Formats: sequence, C-alpha cells, structure tokens
Amino acid sequence: MNPVTTPPPETTHLLYLHGFRSSPRSVKAEKVATRVHTQHPHVTWWCPQLPPSPAAATALIRQGTASWPRGQMAVVGSSLGGFYARWLALQTGCRAVLLNPAVHPSRDLATYIGEQTAWHDPQERFFFEPAFVDELSALEADIQRLAPQHPATPQRQFAIVAQGDEVLDWREMVAFCAGGALRLLPGSDHAISDFDDHIDAIFEFLDLQR
Repeated sequence: MNPVTTPPPETTHLLYLHGFRSSPRSVKAEKVATRVHTQHPHVTWWCPQLPPSPAAATALIRQGTASWPRGQMAVVGSSLGGFYARWLALQTGCRAVLLNPAVHPSRDLATYIGEQTAWHDPQERFFFEPAFVDELSALEADIQRLAPQHPATPQRQFAIVAQGDEVLDWREMVAFCAGGALRLLPGSDHAISDFDDHIDAIFEFLDLQR
C-alpha cells in the first residue's frame, strides 16, 4: 500500500514583496490584495513599503513575520521582491511565488547607485547607496549557502518567468527557480502585463484559507 500523504495546511498569512523602485501600489500587488480581501477575508495580508536598504528590508520582513505560523504562511515577490521571497522561503520553509525574480541584484543594481525616483510617485525620491550593493551580496551568499540544504519543490515554490522580460535574463531566472513549479511565458514582459492570465494559478498554488 502507498503511504497516506497529508496535504499541506491552508495558507492563513500572506506577504507580498514589491520590486525595486516599486510599492504596494503596483498593479500586481493591488490585484493580489483585492482578491485576498474579497475572496479570503480571514487571511492575514501584509504588503509593506520596503526601504531601499536590503538589510533594513529583510529586517522589516523578519520582524513583521516573526509571529506568523511557518507552516501556514506564504510569500509572493516580484523582481527584487522575488529575490527577497526566495531568501525568506529558505529562512522559514514557507511557500513562495516568484514573479520574474531578480537573481543577481548586487550586479544589476550596482548601476543604480545615486538618487532614484519611485515608479508610482515621481515626486518620491530615495538614495540608493553603495553599501546597499554589499548588503545584496550578503543576501546572495545566504541564498547560495542555504539553497542546497533546502531545495525548492513544486509544493513549496511556484515561479512565473517571462522570456520577454526586458530587464532580467529569463535563463538566469529559470536556473534560480530550479526545483519548484515553473510557468515559463514565451513572451510577456518584466511587469507581467498579462498577469490576469496567471493569477488563478497563483491562488491555486497558495491555497488560501477561505
């Protein structure tokens, strides 16, 4: 006889992590938030505005989820938020959805040192400091150290990667997401403008409490 497998418990706590220069007002974040609030009102939802410092961002994430049940929490992350989501999943064992995740942010964001504007409010400015690149390097080292010990599985990780991403290399993203479930889009873009076509699959994977 085959052993009886117990399905993972429903997700009761959901975290959404936005990308670089983005915010909780991003299109994808708002679409996910709306669906959580309307269809899963009992789920704890948190989509914080992340500080530009990666060390401060991950400290905020740690603090904000410290009391969350590890077996019943999940994270969705886009771009740099997808990188943070992978890091958090390795720290906690939670389910993770990665949307065009950044793979080598210390390399890619090194050219953004200086004053930056926020996508959703050009009047909002912040300074991306050289030290932030070193903080990203430290997080990349954490992921490289932990990933072999806690490989991703289709039950714990679901990624959407667009071959038409104009910002990130889809081949690097596919390698970064190895082991988990993958939806590889033949076109689309970095923002996943056809997000509505994929949100059902995301929520099916998350299995949120109703």
